[in-house]
Amino acid sequence: MGKVNICLKRSLIIVTSLMILAGALMLAGTLFSHGHYHRDDEIEDMIVGIKVLYALSITTLVLPIVGLYAACKEKRWVLIVFTVGMILCNLFVLYMAIHLLIMRPVIIKIMSRFYLSMQPISNTSELELRVLEETQIELGCCGVQQGYKEWGYNISKSCLCNDTSDDCVAAPSNSSLFQLTDNKAVMIYKEPCLPVLLSHLNLAIDVFVGTSAGLTSLWALSCVLSIAVLCQLKEKKDTLVVAYSREAKTGNYAVLAEPAELT
Repeated sequence: MGKVNICLKRSLIIVTSLMILAGALMLAGTLFSHGHYHRDDEIEDMIVGIKVLYALSITTLVLPIVGLYAACKEKRWVLIVFTVGMILCNLFVLYMAIHLLIMRPVIIKIMSRFYLSMQPISNTSELELRVLEETQIELGCCGVQQGYKEWGYNISKSCLCNDTSDDCVAAPSNSSLFQLTDNKAVMIYKEPCLPVLLSHLNLAIDVFVGTSAGLTSLWALSCVLSIAVLCQLKEKKDTLVVAYSREAKTGNYAVLAEPAELT
C-alpha cells in the first residue's frame, strides 16, 4: 500500500471537518423548525418535508465523520463508502435544486391562485380566513391584493401594527377597530399579503438553491480529495530487490594485487 501525501491528507481532514460543521448546523435548523411547527400545531402539514430534512441532515453529518476517520486512519474501504455516499448525496441535492427551479413558476401560480380565491374576504370560508389571518400575523401585512380595504368595515385584529414604522398606516375611523380602542388612533399594516408572500417565497427558493450549490461544491471537493487519497493508497511502494548469489556466499573474489606489490 502506498504512502499518502501529507498535504492531501490534511486537506481531506479540513474539508470533512467543515462538512461536519455544516451537517451539525443543518440538523440544528431542522430541530428548530420541527419545534416551531409542532408548537403552532402545523406539524401534520410539514411532516413529510421535516422527515426529508432529518434524513438529509443526519446523512450529511454521519458521512463526513466516516470520511474524517478514513482520512486519519487511511482505510481504503471506509474511504470508498464515504466517496460513494457523498456522490449520492450530491446527486440528490442537485436534483432537488434543479427541480425546485423548474417548478418555481408553478408554485408561484398555485400560491397566487389560492390567495386570490379568498376574494372577496367577506365571502371566504372559515378555514381560508384563518389561513389569511395567520399569514397577516407572520408576514406583517393586511388583505390579499389591495390591503386593508378588502376587509371593509370589519378589519381583522391580525392587521394591527404595534409600531409606527413606514409599514403601518392609520386605520379608517369608521372601522370596527375603533370601537375596541375608544376611538383612539389605531395603526394597521399597509402592505397586502400576496406580494409580500411571493417575495418571501422567491427569497426562500433562492436561499435554498444557493445553499445547495455551496454544499454540493464542498461535497464534490471532498469526493475529489478522497479519490486522490484512494489512488495513492493503491500505489505500491518501490522496494529494493535483493538477489541471492551462491558465489558471494563461497567468497569467489579476484585478487587485484599481491600484498608485496602494495608495499
